[in-house]
Amino acid sequence: MNRLAMIGLAGGLVLAGATGCATKNYVKTQTAPLVEHSDQLDQKTAANNRQIHDTDDRAQAGIGRAQSAADAAGQNAQTAGKAAGDAENAANDAVHRADSLDSVIKGLDNYKPLANVQVTFGFDKAVLTKDDKEQLDTFAASLGTAKSYILEVTGGTDSTGSAQYNYELSQRRADAVVQYLASKYGIAAHRFYLIGIGKDKEVASNNTPEGRKQNRRVEVQLLTNMGDQGSQSASNNGGGR
Repeated sequence: MNRLAMIGLAGGLVLAGATGCATKNYVKTQTAPLVEHSDQLDQKTAANNRQIHDTDDRAQAGIGRAQSAADAAGQNAQTAGKAAGDAENAANDAVHRADSLDSVIKGLDNYKPLANVQVTFGFDKAVLTKDDKEQLDTFAASLGTAKSYILEVTGGTDSTGSAQYNYELSQRRADAVVQYLASKYGIAAHRFYLIGIGKDKEVASNNTPEGRKQNRRVEVQLLTNMGDQGSQSASNNGGGR
């Protein structure tokens, strides 16, 4: 190959190399903005996805809170309904027990009152005081000569508080008297007829402290169907606490 041909070939290679570099630089220059724009789109897409997830999480949390509030409201409504139902049942039960006691007495021979006692309780209390026990002890002395008798035990309350609570409280007061008499004097369970009447039957006005104290009571009446024992009254009114 002559010198001129070699020079021409070398020149062509240099030109081709220069052209190739120029092409690469051109492509790089043209594609760089596209790559950058694509990265920006990816970042925006990721940010949008995060916002969507955050919005969804907040929505789910709000739905959860709303559902919890609805459930709580429903539960409160059910509780209120149950409380009302319990109060009605307790009232009906008290009436039924009173009727049952009346039926028992009427169904037996003619029972006559032989003795009675009344003890009172402090506000919201169902515990016998020393004075209460002394009065019950005096009353129990009349049981020694009694035959064929029953003890009518009636618990009451003042007008403070709900009917349901007062039914329960009056029953606890009656129970306290029965337990004391039964455990100390060995009185058989079948001789007791007890009832908690709550605030249904007041014996004094609830408008005064003294009247409310008298209503917080348990009355015990000794009834016998033995006519030859006569009839006497031993009414003892206990003091309040």
